Amino acid sequence: MIAGLVGAGLLLRAIGAAPGTDWVDAHIRDDGLRGEAVFILLGIALTAAGAPRQGLAFLAGYAFGALAGTILAMIAQLGGCALAFAWARLVARGWAERRLAGRFGHRLRPLRDQLAGAPFSATLALRLLPIGNNLALNLLAGMSGIAALPFLAASAIGYLPQTIIFALLGKGVRVDGVWQLSLAAVLLAGSIAIGFWLLKQNRAMAE
Repeated sequence: MIAGLVGAGLLLRAIGAAPGTDWVDAHIRDDGLRGEAVFILLGIALTAAGAPRQGLAFLAGYAFGALAGTILAMIAQLGGCALAFAWARLVARGWAERRLAGRFGHRLRPLRDQLAGAPFSATLALRLLPIGNNLALNLLAGMSGIAALPFLAASAIGYLPQTIIFALLGKGVRVDGVWQLSLAAVLLAGSIAIGFWLLKQNRAMAE
């Protein structure tokens, strides 16, 4: 996975193109506060609807650079997370339960119980792993009855490594950024290792 990540970044940099960059060049980049506001609002809506947060971070890094891109992507991701969580909790809890507890219910019930038992550490472990579905976890947390604060706080911390990684990749595509791609690979390896360790600890405590 790490080798593929670096290879993809080098390939995109070599061909000088990536999905969504043309639109970002036309409507977001070099447009000051307006471009940043449009990016945040659109990012909140897209991540709340289930768009990959890693793609959002990549485009943020491409448009605004690694540091500003990370900050703006984090704001948009957390906004989308909170919106989906609140929607499942307040508006459509019954719909979310039917959607998530259908054919995959036997797989989701243990995860829901784990979230309810240790909302902060379980959420953090799942956010650090580069697998799973961001929207599904938001809906599952919203319908499970856990408190919003530990879920959102753990999500913010768990989002950060991959947000930095993909913002660095976006920045590396636009400029001669081999070091950004290398740093992204190292951060990905570290976040995966920490995520698996936390998940193992949570399972051990549950048993």
